[in-house]
Amino acid sequence: MSLNHDIVGVLSEPVEKSWTSTDALLYALGVGAGHDNPLEDLAYTTEHGEPGGDGQKVMPSYGVMLTWGARGRKLGDFDPAMLVHAEQQLELHRPLPPSGTVSITSMVTGIEDKRSGALVRSQAEAVLADTGEPLVTARSGVFIRGEGGFGGTAAEPGLAPVPDREPDQVVATGSWPGQALLYRLSGDRNPLHSDPSFAARGGFERPILHGLATYGITARVLVSAVAKGDGDAMRSMAGRFSAPVLPGDDLSVELWDVDTGDVAFRVRRADGTVVIDRGRARFALD
Repeated sequence: MSLNHDIVGVLSEPVEKSWTSTDALLYALGVGAGHDNPLEDLAYTTEHGEPGGDGQKVMPSYGVMLTWGARGRKLGDFDPAMLVHAEQQLELHRPLPPSGTVSITSMVTGIEDKRSGALVRSQAEAVLADTGEPLVTARSGVFIRGEGGFGGTAAEPGLAPVPDREPDQVVATGSWPGQALLYRLSGDRNPLHSDPSFAARGGFERPILHGLATYGITARVLVSAVAKGDGDAMRSMAGRFSAPVLPGDDLSVELWDVDTGDVAFRVRRADGTVVIDRGRARFALD
């Protein structure tokens, strides 16, 4: 088994992807909007939006799913149970509309040797299909265990650590046992999150929650804590996945004010294990 290093830097052909109001609502429910209180987050969980509002809004982290599935050439021959999400960055060029069509191009930007495995970095660009205006840029990294040892170029600069001081705010949140089964309907049907035998092949006691579900849960918390629920104010979000989350785990999001509208964040399980580290988010605040 090996990776195809020849695909690095090769831009894919454009792929179109459409979504509907229902898709955006389903995503919001999948990352916990309205779960504990159905009267909260109505802007994201209903097509009519908050009472007195401007109609449906879209959770900004849904931008990652708008680039999901864009594929160029095959990455290589490896056991997919050995692949886990390692990091995710999202840049939003404008608020996400409740429905639309984008044209997506993507490429693998680097394959790094981490000895025990390979870190594969990719980038995807989504532009509005009718106008060509940029909507989302997503950068991601996946770690494939057992595919290291090939040497290679120097690593790209990593994300900055959170400040070395107590957080300015800690927000308790959580997940629920069936969350992965709901979240997968937004497009990521990797059996690692639903099939016990597949998860066992990857070394997990049972199916784990999608890293991007934890990312979306965190985005929802950040939108509430930093922008008073206005997801349209988010401009970017990045973080590194450092440990898995099991559906049903309680979580806490630690936030540090870095600058006006800029926050650093870290996410922990109830046992103290860090599951997202080196987090950064930027908001355009009035």
